[in-house]
Amino acid sequence: MKIPGNMQQMMRQAQQMQEKLQQEIAQIKVEASAGGGMVTVTMDGQKNLLAVKIDPEVAGDVEMLQDMVVAASNEAVKRVDDEIKQKMGGMLGGMGLPPGMF
Repeated sequence: MKIPGNMQQMMRQAQQMQEKLQQEIAQIKVEASAGGGMVTVTMDGQKNLLAVKIDPEVAGDVEMLQDMVVAASNEAVKRVDDEIKQKMGGMLGGMGLPPGMF
């Protein structure tokens, strides 16, 4: 089965866009905090936790500290997702696809 020329071109373009998106996602770095900045986390585009900063004031209250680490991590995941959606939206907008498709 032979694929029409313009279809091959579209597939090549989609592959190039995917590669570019993966490169951009690899460059994402977000910070999120909880407890008014008492806990701050840094996360990359693959949602790997890179760093955790903890204010010494909360080090004594283990339960509160655990809750703040979870809250800051969850916020960082949301920020990564938002950045990825924004990058995808910009790329896919040039393809003429209907809004909301991705």
